[in-house]
Amino acid sequence: MRKITMAAAAALLAGAAVAELTPAPEGAQTYIVSPADGATVSNPVTIVFGARSIGIAPAGVEWERTGHHHLLINTTVDAVPLDESLPATDQIRHFGGGQTEVTLELPPGTHTLQLLMGDHDHIPHDPPIYSTPITITVE
Repeated sequence: MRKITMAAAAALLAGAAVAELTPAPEGAQTYIVSPADGATVSNPVTIVFGARSIGIAPAGVEWERTGHHHLLINTTVDAVPLDESLPATDQIRHFGGGQTEVTLELPPGTHTLQLLMGDHDHIPHDPPIYSTPITITVE
């Protein structure tokens, strides 16, 4: 019978925990259709999502060349984990049902909005697919 050392067991477990990232479809893009960058809006705010060269599928559904939207509010792609499942917070809104728009209440003031696509497990693609951030003002 072979014995396994603690170090070898730890290395095996660490390797098992590392998930392979879903490749981004070539040319895939996401963008905010509306509101426009620099817009002044009132509540409730409707945000419409767009995508090119990638299909939209609900979370949990593993189809090639698909993903679903996550809306980053007052944060950016640089501030979120890009190699693990995105947390669901007030700043990272999940649209795992495959939704392509949302109507929500935002506090008065200036807000940044950015989209980030996630795969069936809410993990960003490799490379990540994200929109240009926009800034809106809510009256």
